[in-house]
Amino acid sequence: MAREHIYATLVVGAGFTGLGAAIRLAEAGLDGPDDLVILERAERVGGTWRDTTYPGASCDIPSLLYSYSFVKNPTWSRAYSPAQEICRHLEDLATRFDIRRRIRFGHQVSELAFDEAAGVWTAKTSNRKRFRARTVVLASGPLSDVAFPDIRGLGSYQGTKMHSARWDHDYDFTGKRVAVIGTGASAVQIIPELVKQAGFVKVFQRTPAWVLPRLDFPTPRAVQELFTKVPAAQQLAREALFWGHEASATALVWNTPLTSLVARLGRAHLRSQVKDPWLRRQLTPDFTPGCKRMLVSSDYYRALQRDNCKLIDWPIATLSPVGIRTSDGIEHHLDCIVFATGYDVHLTGPPFPVTGLNGRSLAAEWADGARAYKSINAHGFPNLFFMTGPNSGPGHNSLLVYVEGQLDYAVRAIRTILDHDLRYLDVRADVQRRHNERIQRRLAKTTWMSGCRSWYLTKDGFNGSMYPGFATQYLRQMKDFRFADYRAVTRDAPAVAATSA
Repeated sequence: MAREHIYATLVVGAGFTGLGAAIRLAEAGLDGPDDLVILERAERVGGTWRDTTYPGASCDIPSLLYSYSFVKNPTWSRAYSPAQEICRHLEDLATRFDIRRRIRFGHQVSELAFDEAAGVWTAKTSNRKRFRARTVVLASGPLSDVAFPDIRGLGSYQGTKMHSARWDHDYDFTGKRVAVIGTGASAVQIIPELVKQAGFVKVFQRTPAWVLPRLDFPTPRAVQELFTKVPAAQQLAREALFWGHEASATALVWNTPLTSLVARLGRAHLRSQVKDPWLRRQLTPDFTPGCKRMLVSSDYYRALQRDNCKLIDWPIATLSPVGIRTSDGIEHHLDCIVFATGYDVHLTGPPFPVTGLNGRSLAAEWADGARAYKSINAHGFPNLFFMTGPNSGPGHNSLLVYVEGQLDYAVRAIRTILDHDLRYLDVRADVQRRHNERIQRRLAKTTWMSGCRSWYLTKDGFNGSMYPGFATQYLRQMKDFRFADYRAVTRDAPAVAATSA
């Protein structure tokens, strides 16, 4: 019987982070046919942006910043790119760097387990394949599985049900009675498009959000040509956006006098667009800006005031065969319900079992809150690298800025494992504990812990999602790979003291 091949690195996911990992590994000379394999559950690259196809879908971070600094796109069509354009950009990356030759499409990971004696991870897939690798990069991302709300009668409704991340483009909304459940990031993009086509749209709101205007505009051809011919000009524009967003942390991450300024800006935007006092009251948040995700839109408020749109803030009591019944006793008859309820953010790890040293379960370890070292490594799960892991979420800047730091850290660690032929590197428990104690102390002073309910927190109020600081602080820690923070186990010895790089 032939021995199973052991790759140097296995990457789970072929979205932004997975493709970024492939590019960085290639730059380090670790992308040979025997070195790298990427497992992707879908049939093409793109991740969240492949699946996000609802009308009006776009990024709420400027295009120049929502892309990698090491593979810039000089021809973004708008300040805020549409989802389809972002997906095309990812397809272009896969082609430009010849990444598809390393991807196994249609391979959904169902289990991941570490063999301590061999120092090898084994990934099992839903199509009964097995892949073995010395190191694993988990790049499936936190926004991969859709979330439906826990509403009574969810299965009883007999009309059309549609999730924003699984859009049915064959459904004709013309003249239909449509409900949108949710008023978050996807809803504020969907609703302005739906009201143009549907007969009537009812928007069911649980909690109003802070909404700031979105300064979107087409990118002039001259600017695209300038960025193409003079990459330094695009880098300068990117840095200007980065520092502008970085400065906003002083208002959105911590509750300061500038936070009150953001609240005033949000209320001014609401007053300028909504004339009806009662509707303004319904749309006014009662929590600190930044406590939940800030929204950007210049047409959401206008859409809610169209003759064929109505905001409903009575709680949903149940779904019925014909529609939605709210707690005031009214039954809303509907042809279609759109669930703009986001994703099942995996606060306890990936959506499949991960087994580390001595049979320990990642889900069990993180049952009371996800904890990792620098968001990327977890004690007891050696040679495993989390992209967008615990406490790596930004509240003010582009996620991809943080991902770049994670990629560079992971590649350096993988290089160390392979160059020194280590069986594994496992972050020390005391190092991880001290790191998380510092993170939680700093989180206590942030807007995210100011009292609102959000997906950032577990049911017990633990924040294992967000990073309490500036992006520059996060990147600084990711540049500091300290070998002494890990227990290094060689091939021929049970353990060695890790004292120097």
